[in-house]
Amino acid sequence: MNDVLKKYLPERAIEPCLVLIKDNGVHLKIVNERVTRHGDYRRLPNGLHHITVNSSLNKYRFLITLVHEIAHLVAFEKYGRQILPHGIEWKRTFQYLMLPFIRPEIFPSKLLPLLANHFKNPKASSDTDAKLSIALKQFDSQNKDNSYIFELPIGSVFRIYNGKLFKKGNKRVKRYECIEIATGKVYIFQPNAEVELITD
Repeated sequence: MNDVLKKYLPERAIEPCLVLIKDNGVHLKIVNERVTRHGDYRRLPNGLHHITVNSSLNKYRFLITLVHEIAHLVAFEKYGRQILPHGIEWKRTFQYLMLPFIRPEIFPSKLLPLLANHFKNPKASSDTDAKLSIALKQFDSQNKDNSYIFELPIGSVFRIYNGKLFKKGNKRVKRYECIEIATGKVYIFQPNAEVELITD
């Protein structure tokens, strides 16, 4: 497991992650990229704890995702299965488990203030924190030629990962209203959603 994790985690995070994995009886599986999620936690019928994390993540996002999923396991074990998946118990558990990792020996210094801010009140996905998400994407190995929603002019037509076309509309408080070309339905997009610009 140590050799496997060397490929996916910052070097100084490997040992503490191995401890978390072993202490919590985690069966970790590293899987091909899933567009809609970075990781997943399930308790199997036999009682084993199954966590998957996408292999395509950069090492900093991989670490955050792995600890995020272990926090689900720990919170459910401590507080019971009736808690909300991303409720206050999970948030406190995630903060507690993540705190030892938020150090300059593990994360680049430019990420540390963004991480500190994010973990004051962690969200269900780090992708909903636009500043942190954009900063993390700078460390991706394959930089795609995509644009972020917030960069596009109003009225631009863009394509998302599943091929659907949208037209960018006005900004609500933080997110953007976009109209699906085929149906006329309005959808709400995060400002840091990555899309392919068709026309501006």
